[in-house]
Amino acid sequence: MRKVALVTGASRGIGRCGAVALARAGYDVAITARTVHEGEGRADPVSTRDTSAPLQLPGSIERTAQEIEALGRRAFGVPMDLLDRSSVVGAFDKVMAEFGRIDVLVNNAVYEGPGLSDLFLDFTVELAERVLHANFISHLLLTQRVLPTMLERGAGIIINMTSAVARHDPPGPANEAGWGLGHAASKGAFDRMAGVIHAEFHTRGIRVYNVDPGLVMTEAMKIRGMEALFAGRLFWAPPEVPGAVIGWLASASEAVPLAGTRVEAQPLCAQFKLVQGFALPGASGK
Repeated sequence: MRKVALVTGASRGIGRCGAVALARAGYDVAITARTVHEGEGRADPVSTRDTSAPLQLPGSIERTAQEIEALGRRAFGVPMDLLDRSSVVGAFDKVMAEFGRIDVLVNNAVYEGPGLSDLFLDFTVELAERVLHANFISHLLLTQRVLPTMLERGAGIIINMTSAVARHDPPGPANEAGWGLGHAASKGAFDRMAGVIHAEFHTRGIRVYNVDPGLVMTEAMKIRGMEALFAGRLFWAPPEVPGAVIGWLASASEAVPLAGTRVEAQPLCAQFKLVQGFALPGASGK
């Protein structure tokens, strides 16, 4: 029986690249996202002070599924919204009904909307509940559904896409060069999950990783003009870099000893040459 991976937030960005990398590694892949059809994707403002209209984004479940199937693997798309608890549970139920197993869970989906980058005094309790529900509680809910099925088989891999904002203070306010409390607090809670799972279940065949992607230029960031803003100032990687790391963690024997640790995606990708032409600044030959 072929192994199955479930990747959340796989309509674009890191999730799409991770899903495709897992397909290349031999997995059938179930993918979730809010955007089902091409042309429906939207990037909402991430601060209540931003009154601009949502921006249209490329990417969809159907497009990612086509890429997976072009590699000769099965794809199964399921709509899922981190703010809708029933859709999270329903996504798990549908994937299990379709495949009967989940060998790899990639918790990649992330909330995009008001509250994520609001300034401290704008960050209401209602916004806090919204962001924490999306970025922590929904991942907790899904993982608590998937983990028992892995324990029954005595094996499973969980990959959590975390962020440096979970551990570091911002260099400035959210509306300048920093990030908001909503983003940092929700990612901080999510960041703690992998270590607890490792402590409790690593002797029962469960491998869990926190992956820090570093600064990644996603479609949403490009649409918001971040590529031009960062040019010549900050080093960033394309989403294929953390995507390739996801595939490597789920398939390479060298990844086994890293279980329970935080994986820095960009240095690891450069070290193992997972993406052709990618190298860190200052690396020899660069």
